[in-house]
Amino acid sequence: MTTEAPRFVYDFSEGNAEMKSLLGGKGAGLAEMTRIGVPVPDGFTVTTAACVATMKAGGTWPDGLWETIESRLDDLEARTGRTLGAAERPLLVSVRSGSVFSMPGMMDTILNLGISDAAAAGLAAETGNARFAWDSYRRFLSMYGEVVEGVPAHAFEDELTALKTRRGVTVDAELTAEDLQELVGTYRKVAAQHGAELPTDPREQLRRSVNAVFASWDNPRARVYRGINNIPDDLGTAVNIQQMVFGNRGDHSATGVAFTRNPSTGQKELYGEFLVNAQGEDVVAGIRTPNPLAELQAVLPEAYAEFLSTMDLLESHYADMQDIEFTIEEGKLYLLQTRNGKRTAAAALKIARDLVDAGVIDRPTALRRIEPAQLDQLLHPGLDASHGAVAITKGLNASPGAAVGSIVFDADTAAERGHAGDAVVLVRWETTPDDIHGVVAAQGVLTAHGGMTSHAAVVARGMGKPCVAGAGELHIDAKARTLTIGDTVLTEDDTLTLDGSTGNVYVGALALVPPQITDDFREVIGWADDVRRLGVRANADTGPDAAKARELGAEGIGLCRTEHMFMAADRLPAVQRMILASDAATRQAALDELLPMQQGDFEEIFEAMTGLPVTIRLIDPPLHEFLPDIVEQSLLVQRLEASGAPSDELDKARELLTHVKRLREMNPMLGTRGVRLSLLYPEICVMQTRAIVRAAVAVQARGVEPHVEIMVPLVGYAEELRRMREVIVETADKEIAAAGATLDYAVGTMIELPRAALTADRIADHADFFSFGTNDLTQTAVGISRDDAEGSFLAAYLEAGIVSENPFASVDADGVGELVRLGVERGRQTKPGLKTGVCGEHGGDPASIAIFDRIGLDYVSCSPYRVPLARLAAARVTLGE
Repeated sequence: MTTEAPRFVYDFSEGNAEMKSLLGGKGAGLAEMTRIGVPVPDGFTVTTAACVATMKAGGTWPDGLWETIESRLDDLEARTGRTLGAAERPLLVSVRSGSVFSMPGMMDTILNLGISDAAAAGLAAETGNARFAWDSYRRFLSMYGEVVEGVPAHAFEDELTALKTRRGVTVDAELTAEDLQELVGTYRKVAAQHGAELPTDPREQLRRSVNAVFASWDNPRARVYRGINNIPDDLGTAVNIQQMVFGNRGDHSATGVAFTRNPSTGQKELYGEFLVNAQGEDVVAGIRTPNPLAELQAVLPEAYAEFLSTMDLLESHYADMQDIEFTIEEGKLYLLQTRNGKRTAAAALKIARDLVDAGVIDRPTALRRIEPAQLDQLLHPGLDASHGAVAITKGLNASPGAAVGSIVFDADTAAERGHAGDAVVLVRWETTPDDIHGVVAAQGVLTAHGGMTSHAAVVARGMGKPCVAGAGELHIDAKARTLTIGDTVLTEDDTLTLDGSTGNVYVGALALVPPQITDDFREVIGWADDVRRLGVRANADTGPDAAKARELGAEGIGLCRTEHMFMAADRLPAVQRMILASDAATRQAALDELLPMQQGDFEEIFEAMTGLPVTIRLIDPPLHEFLPDIVEQSLLVQRLEASGAPSDELDKARELLTHVKRLREMNPMLGTRGVRLSLLYPEICVMQTRAIVRAAVAVQARGVEPHVEIMVPLVGYAEELRRMREVIVETADKEIAAAGATLDYAVGTMIELPRAALTADRIADHADFFSFGTNDLTQTAVGISRDDAEGSFLAAYLEAGIVSENPFASVDADGVGELVRLGVERGRQTKPGLKTGVCGEHGGDPASIAIFDRIGLDYVSCSPYRVPLARLAAARVTLGE
């Protein structure tokens, strides 16, 4: 039995939208537009499978691929009546990437392939426009030289800038045909100086270009983008070979990019830009600041009217907002791409709601279209509208939100400082795809050139980064590293505030205000609540945090860390007296001082969460964390000794140092903490239990409905929990009886040690619930310290592919996830109705939520501002995403 050889090439007329995994997003879009009758230049697609096969073979193409491409090129020449590279009626083609998932600007493109001296002359004679022909030629040489032959882009750009300076012009369109013909010769010399011999055979140019686009799948910026957006590395890219149409043919030609809705707000309105006498790269690269799409009506009214109707057709056909690239050649409209448009979270919610209200899609479809991670964009602060500051300049409001940070002028510096924890704003003449790592690390982006559909705008919107583009008053001196706006000169020591919602730019750091939850947000996330199985709680340690969590949809508190309450300045002295006490009476006096403070905290939380469960974890960290650092205290003692300090002050410092040394452990994370600490000092547990019960009884008397859950941390042995439960129950019941109250409460434990997961059946005898502390469970199961690993080997492991995800960001499914599964399974063998949840930050990670849902946990708990994300992620899991 013979196996049919895989097919690697499809004409546009042979594909459709369902073939996206094979044809890539761009190729499938072109095929689908061809199928429904939208004007698309003719061409064919080399599949993602061909790219993958090439990668697996170390760069060697599959047998017969080139012959198939040549055969399809022969067919294209026959259909168009043109020949690649011919002196008469030359065929020029574009060679463009197209991955399964949209990766705007991350891979490579070559335009005008097939042009040569003879073809340029033939094109000039055919069109009567020599300038257009030589402009197309110089564009090809710079693109091909950079992408295929590796000539630095600036080498061509420098020569173009020098020529414009000599001619006294500012924009490319002002150069004459003779100027551009001269530039073609200059570009060839530039390529030769960099060791690149440009082939004259157009078919050889095509072969090399296809190979270069394949290779661009693995370029640094594409790898960074895939890592940010969780796109698999093994998908490969398709290559689309398409007849060129020319927006640079003259004043009746144009090129542009448009969205069928506003990608920042989601409003159904005209949104896009165009340039007359230009090619598409001019718009997206931000080389020239384009014109608003509405102005096209006055320039090319017939093409404009046809384009509007085509936009409506495509949005109706795809039932989603479309991102469209178009070219108009001598008044005739062509579409070069359509895809589901990148949008902000606010726009995603509004578009989803509007399309559901219009009956275009149903609610499950709407929920599937919104990425949970996007919602984080809506939960960041913005500028206070009453700030009163005067903007130093204004650009285009390309991506909403507010950003405050120090100025940086290049992507590498932005990445370095951003990863070090500095807040920075990336300021560029324009951004390029190679700046992606800097955009990721920056708080926001400011550019002097480019428009609403430029690379900076599109990428920033997709990441939820504020962006102000096309601020023409900026004068950037990259060598001096200064930014001049009018009479104001700014350096990298200065701070800017960007308002991506208005386009305003301010000097200095303006105050930010909390985010506002919109009606669209509440409505759409409410749909998620109707669908999901998994409960969502919040980790919160204060009343205000609990109130915010409830506002954001939390169904209770999954983790209240009591030790955080001890760190307050007015409480730390009492905590230290408790630790340093030399006898039980002194320790008890300190605990009695702390009790009403803790009670007040718990009352606030119970009031905020009335009617919902509140899980309070008893003290967890080792006691030395409440004392000064040993090095700092040692230095203090030395300074006091050297300076002849009073003896009482010196004795006090020495005594504290003695206690610090006594309590110091080599590995405190695995030392005297959690249940171990409470068993050694049960009076701490007694005080905390009293505070919890008294708070619950007090709020109950005020009409609040407390649902109390007391959680014992770091249990590894069933006997530990049995003994602690006895202390808790005895204390709680005495307090309830003394108050003459009735109060239900539960006692459970955190499962954060592998032994606890493996012996969960025995531990469950003494637990009303389990909460998996996956932060510490990851450290103890994988055997790595989070604080050390993330700053050392873990980044190298991720880069090398030893691990696919940071195990502290997304739960290790095979290791930690398996321990959680075993813990749930064995715990429920003992108690079939045992309530189980997770309270590590994994509870807000969509990939981890999917694992926890499959295991059968009852709820996840995460920080308050990740609650909406978790609600949506849980719904998408239920829907099968």
